[in-house]
Amino acid sequence: MSGLHPRLQAFQTQLQPSPLTLIDDAIVSGRGIQLWLKRDDLLHPVVSGNKWRKLKYSLNDALYRGADTVLSMGGAYSNHLHALAFAGRALGLNTVGYIRGERPPKLNPTLQDLVAWGMELRFLPRQHYRQLRAFRTPNSLPGLKPGEYWLPEGGALDLALQGVAESVAEIDIGFDTLAVACGTGTTLAGLIGAAPPGTELIGVAALKGGEFLIEDIQSFLGAAGAANDVAWRIVTEYHCGGFAKTTPQLLDFIVDFQRRHAIELEPVYTGKLLYALYDLIARGYFPAGHRIVAMHTGGLQGKRSNA
Repeated sequence: MSGLHPRLQAFQTQLQPSPLTLIDDAIVSGRGIQLWLKRDDLLHPVVSGNKWRKLKYSLNDALYRGADTVLSMGGAYSNHLHALAFAGRALGLNTVGYIRGERPPKLNPTLQDLVAWGMELRFLPRQHYRQLRAFRTPNSLPGLKPGEYWLPEGGALDLALQGVAESVAEIDIGFDTLAVACGTGTTLAGLIGAAPPGTELIGVAALKGGEFLIEDIQSFLGAAGAANDVAWRIVTEYHCGGFAKTTPQLLDFIVDFQRRHAIELEPVYTGKLLYALYDLIARGYFPAGHRIVAMHTGGLQGKRSNA
């Protein structure tokens, strides 16, 4: 495999630059802090944020292997499957999504999009769905046919780290802390492997019991041969009740942030990330003069689950 597959090169021309936005906020500046937002939500109307970063080199690998079908898994509002279905159609790949839970009487907007973009939906009871998490490499899923390529939940392959690392290379300012919301830990692992020495990385767990992410991230770093010479930690107290759960305080924060900064957030990932950072800033976690870059990982389509 050499460089990007021609089909992937053609698709990448549709992507926009991911700018840095300074969050001008007295709550932050009053503490002597600079907070910047890496706007990966602006990469593409559908395939945005870390979803694209994680898919890029896995899809490249699938294309170079001659795959014609990519299979993966996710929940009924999965940002990962949403991005995969769209990218698969654009790249001429068939896609199959294993969906957690029983088929609903009426498909929600996310699932409707998946069907419209040609993804075959296979609904699984939660117990059977959890069993799929054991298969972590492209050829590991039992029963794969020739031409089929397996993507674990959230696109969590070692190749995903390479795409995530590119977002760090695009940050053209010095910074002390790089922060991101965590679901599988793949994005944080990619950031750790690419971050300049001496920086701190913070992952805000979007789900309850996020301590398991530490071991998973260490496993990713070891498998990818990534350097682990920067300080990093997982913050677990801002899950707001669990994955895709919210609190009135979180929702109020998101509404207020959007009103003051005209930047849309969602409550599953980036909303919790910024909610956590504002609280940590207020509690004096960061010293004056500190510069933070927070990653906006997109996923705004998932807000339809709260409509």
